[in-house]
Amino acid sequence: MKRIICILIALFLLGGFVNAEAQVTDPEKVVKKKSTSRTNKKVDEGVDKGLDKLEEGIGSLFGKKKKKKKEEASANSISATVPKVGPGEQKPGSGNDPQNEPPLLTWAKYDFVPGDKVIFEDNLEIEENGEFPSRWDMVSGTIENAEFGGDKIIMFRGGTPAIIPYLKNPVSDYLPEVFTVEFDLYVNNHNNFQVFFYDRKNQRVSNNYTTLDINYNGMRLSPASSRIPDKGSIENQWAHISIAYTNGKMKAYINDTRLINIPHLEFDPMGITLYAYHASDQNKFYVKNFRLAEGGIKYYDRFLQDGKIVSNGIRFDTGKSTLRPESMGVINEIFKMLEDHPEVNVSVEGHTDSDGELDFNQTLSEARAKTVVNLLIAMGIDAGRLSSQGFGESQPLDANDTPEGKANNRRVEFVKK
Repeated sequence: MKRIICILIALFLLGGFVNAEAQVTDPEKVVKKKSTSRTNKKVDEGVDKGLDKLEEGIGSLFGKKKKKKKEEASANSISATVPKVGPGEQKPGSGNDPQNEPPLLTWAKYDFVPGDKVIFEDNLEIEENGEFPSRWDMVSGTIENAEFGGDKIIMFRGGTPAIIPYLKNPVSDYLPEVFTVEFDLYVNNHNNFQVFFYDRKNQRVSNNYTTLDINYNGMRLSPASSRIPDKGSIENQWAHISIAYTNGKMKAYINDTRLINIPHLEFDPMGITLYAYHASDQNKFYVKNFRLAEGGIKYYDRFLQDGKIVSNGIRFDTGKSTLRPESMGVINEIFKMLEDHPEVNVSVEGHTDSDGELDFNQTLSEARAKTVVNLLIAMGIDAGRLSSQGFGESQPLDANDTPEGKANNRRVEFVKK
């Protein structure tokens, strides 16, 4: 029995050895296979590292190219006002492919220059709260003077309110061939505020009259219609409305963006009506700083003809030398004239109306002129070509006893040196 057990154990051990020998039948091949596998792995790792470095280099190269393109685009896109990229302007470098940068869009979205002779201007500072505005006439509805946020305003309160400037002989066409309209508008709803280009009380026209519709996010003037870019809105805030008409061409703006640009208006504007059909105690509209002005000849032609440019379109905060945004249309035009004609040197001269103390007005006029000079220098005009001085109220162009006269006296002149 013991002998049989020993034989079985021997056979078992022999089988295991044979089996083990079968697993390493060709150790040279196994070693070669393992070596090849490990070598390939090392090669793969080396290639991966090399590709990583190559990709980093390519990325860095494109990054430098992209940065250079951005810098070039930035340098080439500096405008007269040096604004931030605003509505309607395409941001450089916004594409996903660094080799396919989108072209930079330059757009003169605000080229409004107000007329240089004021025809009509309201003066709400003299108005009594709750009364009808004395510089206007009523067509319909409920319209009253009020105060809103500390400002005196005209409130369109209900009954399809409409008002017109109170002028002599309003039946006649009192709008010149070149004119501008400006006012500040506050809307607190989505309904339209309208400007009719005829006097709805005194003038009779055919049915094809032209109306500018203004709402919280855009404008419409047949056949043109446009919204504020980038889903902008003026709801529950003051917005500056500007309208320019030149021999059949009409443009209209909200703040610093032109939304309407019609080359041939199929209507001859005769007068002005402000209308708020949907106004109510729940949906009020507010207006302030209304001005109607007659335009003039181009700045450089006027400069050659008169030796100076007189502008009341450069506006400042009341009693301060802080420029208002609507001044940039005029300043851009002055900048362009100076840039195009490097031989021209000017003295920038400030003037005020007679409201306030004499010494204060003198100091104010000097500060305002200096503000304009500093801005032109910042925009790129050589400081040696510019100087500034103020004359206060000492050199009026018009009588100081009407709002229009005072508006004409509040001015900045660019005088040839």
